[in-house]
Amino acid sequence: MMRQIIQGEEGMTAYIALAVVVVIVIWAVAIYNRLRTYKNQVENAFAQIDVQLKRRHDLIPNLVEVARGYMQHEAQTLEAVIRARSTAVSAADEARQSPGQAQAMGALMVAEQALVGQMGRLMALAEAYPTLKADARMQQLSEEITSTENRIGFARQAYNDQVLDFNNEASQFPDLIVARLAGFAHMEMLQSTQNEQERAVPQVKF
Repeated sequence: MMRQIIQGEEGMTAYIALAVVVVIVIWAVAIYNRLRTYKNQVENAFAQIDVQLKRRHDLIPNLVEVARGYMQHEAQTLEAVIRARSTAVSAADEARQSPGQAQAMGALMVAEQALVGQMGRLMALAEAYPTLKADARMQQLSEEITSTENRIGFARQAYNDQVLDFNNEASQFPDLIVARLAGFAHMEMLQSTQNEQERAVPQVKF
């Protein structure tokens, strides 16, 4: 009789242990799925930035070629813009593979700020060329780039909002346990340009 009682208690303990394991697994899966959803939203938000960055990168060579026809003596500046654009394209390619990853996002921010700086120098020099300012192609490209910059700004804000949501979720207990075990790393925001001059540069209006 005692043996049956002991066996019954052991069986009950095993059932309880199994139930606890099942609950923990269900809890962990639910958290994982939630974190995965947040990460997907971050990746989708970055894709919107990527579309606009690619559009800007595609417009810049056309703008440089138009400017080259009027600014033969500014070859160094024009080549600097093309080099900065090439670096930004490479950085965007890397970021596209790892949206939110700190190193990739940091490199993208540096490259884009360098490109903005070079574009600013080009636009400042263009002020000395009235015929270039009056060129219809230059005006159209300038308007398209300005419009694209505005879209980048909105897309960047949406991306940063999604990153903030993900980081908040992944850093709070008990979700952070699953985040660390599943390899959900802290994600990096994309900062805008840092000073007034840089913020004014994208508006390449004539």
